[in-house]
Amino acid sequence: MFSFFSPQAIHFGRGQSQQAAALAAGFGGAVLVVHGANAARADWLLKSCKAQGLTTTTQSCRNEPSLPDIEAALAQLKGTPPDVVIALGGGSVIDFAKALAALLPNDRPPLDYLEGVGGGLPLEQRPIPMIALPTTAGTGAEVTKNAVISVPEHAVKVSLRDPRMVPDIAIADADLMQGAPKNITLAAGLDAITQVIEPYLSVKSNPMTDALCGAAIPAGIGVLRDLVEKDSPQAWDHMAWVSTCGGLALANAGLGAVHGFAGVIGGKTNAPHGEICGALLPAVLNSHLRQAKPQTEIYNRIHWVIGILDSHFGTEHAGSGIVGLSGWSKAQGLRGLSDMGLSPRDHAQIADASAKASSMKGNPFVLSKEDLLEILQQAQ
Repeated sequence: MFSFFSPQAIHFGRGQSQQAAALAAGFGGAVLVVHGANAARADWLLKSCKAQGLTTTTQSCRNEPSLPDIEAALAQLKGTPPDVVIALGGGSVIDFAKALAALLPNDRPPLDYLEGVGGGLPLEQRPIPMIALPTTAGTGAEVTKNAVISVPEHAVKVSLRDPRMVPDIAIADADLMQGAPKNITLAAGLDAITQVIEPYLSVKSNPMTDALCGAAIPAGIGVLRDLVEKDSPQAWDHMAWVSTCGGLALANAGLGAVHGFAGVIGGKTNAPHGEICGALLPAVLNSHLRQAKPQTEIYNRIHWVIGILDSHFGTEHAGSGIVGLSGWSKAQGLRGLSDMGLSPRDHAQIADASAKASSMKGNPFVLSKEDLLEILQQAQ
């Protein structure tokens, strides 16, 4: 038995973003547009909303969502909630918008609803309707049921989570993505691949998520080079699809050790989430290889993933694709954890905190502290 959560509608393909304002009008006349640091990138959307006769308010998300920033935005918006929220940006912008859409109708302090450091209480009221337009091919946030929020007071990233937080409409348009800076493209691409691999290997995988990941893993790995090195339009189209598949898969099957570590390390270093995932993925796959017992289903799944990596990043040696992916990523500018600001002195603390992370519940193996420390050391 399993459940599967997804948006009411997913509009996929180049040019689909042009219908965003018309779709928003179906929810009401007052729109909150949440965008990134460069407000000019939302001009086309604001003009489109105006042409539809919609009243728009804007909110900028300049960094990864933090509890203080969310509290400040809520204070400004609480008296005049919109009929619909449109998010235009990367995963951080979409998560910020999801948090606002969820918290505006609810009266408790935001911390009461956060997992881990907060009360983890369920939302009393359903979120405001939302439309998500991702501008990076990586996080899949446009189809997930949570928002990742940093809590500086505790130096950690945690989730605000509710099945009703899945955006009502997701629009995945590669025209909004292509041409991103190389470092962002690299980090987002590695995040997208991680987010189809981890649900496929998760103890909570199901036939629906297996179908998504089984198609998306070879597609994502196969276009990663052309995406980063050539800014290939075809690669962007494929990775946009992989990213959406990853969001749907993780929302329904969970993740694993990469993301178990990533939330904790991100809270400690403020390094970009995708870059952290990219640094950890090879080390976690090596850990899986050590743990997997032959002639088991998880052994077969892991070796299927490794075989695809071998075919694109490896040599004649079986398993060389892990080393190849790591080396290629570093050559393209990916930093190790130490360069992101994580000191080896912090490894024990990070290991202890990561072991308790919700994403670890999906990992195919229970990891000892020694296992966790070895992964951190390899990802340095």
